[in-house]
Amino acid sequence: MVIKNVNLEIVIGVTSKIPETTLPEVAFAGKSNVGKSSLINALMRRKSYARISSQPGKTQTINFYNINDIMYLVDLPGYGYAKVSESVKAKWGKMIEKYLRTSKQLKQVFLLVDIRHDPSANDKMMYDWIVNNGFRPVIVATKLDKIKRSQVQKNIKAIRNGLGLQKDDILIPFSSETKQGLEQLWELVDGYVLGSPDEGSEEGIDEGFEEGSDKA
Repeated sequence: MVIKNVNLEIVIGVTSKIPETTLPEVAFAGKSNVGKSSLINALMRRKSYARISSQPGKTQTINFYNINDIMYLVDLPGYGYAKVSESVKAKWGKMIEKYLRTSKQLKQVFLLVDIRHDPSANDKMMYDWIVNNGFRPVIVATKLDKIKRSQVQKNIKAIRNGLGLQKDDILIPFSSETKQGLEQLWELVDGYVLGSPDEGSEEGIDEGFEEGSDKA
């Protein structure tokens, strides 16, 4: 998709009603330090439109970015930040779950996990929430540039096993630094918004690290 216009159009908090939009939505979820803002900025071809905070867990809203007046890219609050109180975590969780349950325009959810680590309990909980609300989320394994190419397959397998993914679930390795995986993400987003995406987990893995980094 060629990005012509981006506008942060709707911001809702824990007490807000989920908006009834008229455009298709794709949502992005992930723990607080997984690189979600960096991925969203990369998708929107902007350097700093989605705020990248030095304080994980600071974002407490659901943000709706209008893209070209044809879709909303929805940024869900980061979860799992240890310094946030349990009561705040519970409120964020309820807000996210309310959105997943009530949005009539939500076409797909992208769940971000850190490719360097096994999925956390919070990652698994979010994955189960998404599945229980009728979606098979696309998994985006971020920070691809932070591991050696030789580690990629092993780490992808660990993520698949940790989340309990099915064989045909899509997993895309991604780097906000090198932009590996970006075009494939947009192909999927375009598909969910405009038509049927080309599914296939093997394609998602292979294309994601074809030119992988050898960094430690």
